[in-house]
Amino acid sequence: IRPMNRSPLLGTAFTIRMPQGDNLMFHKAMDMALPGDVIMIDAGGSVDRAIFGELMVSYCRVRGIAGIVCDGAIRDLDGISTLTDVTPNGPYKNGPGEINVPIVIGGKTVKPGDIIVGDGDGIVIIDPVDAEALAAATCKTMEKEAKIMENIIHKGEYIRPWVDEKLKEIGCDF
Repeated sequence: IRPMNRSPLLGTAFTIRMPQGDNLMFHKAMDMALPGDVIMIDAGGSVDRAIFGELMVSYCRVRGIAGIVCDGAIRDLDGISTLTDVTPNGPYKNGPGEINVPIVIGGKTVKPGDIIVGDGDGIVIIDPVDAEALAAATCKTMEKEAKIMENIIHKGEYIRPWVDEKLKEIGCDF
């Protein structure tokens, strides 16, 4: 799954599992999802038929949906500049499908209520149980990297003693 825009993404997973190339359950999910939800679509990774396009994205935006992640194809890329593969072929509407069940997106399990965080680099799926510890660890890493960046910018230094230690460990002495 690759992002096609650089917009930050943060919300709660609202999951849908649908047959490949069929978007009937997405139509229902658009009305059920709450503002701040990220609609996570398991469409089996098929790129033969688009699951949605500009009209559906516009409706989700108006409803306050935080974003859409789709393991399948989209269309109208120029109009929405988001998500994954693009195809001009529209979807079926035959169903069946499931809403708010564990699904798989890009080989990763997503459960309803998981926290979804994304940016131009990709998407992270966080179990709410792990969120507080992960946020604390992230803050520590960000503080550490800010200090490193300050040394690079203001002193022209990038101090990494571990590099020589690792090289020595693998038998490379300089």
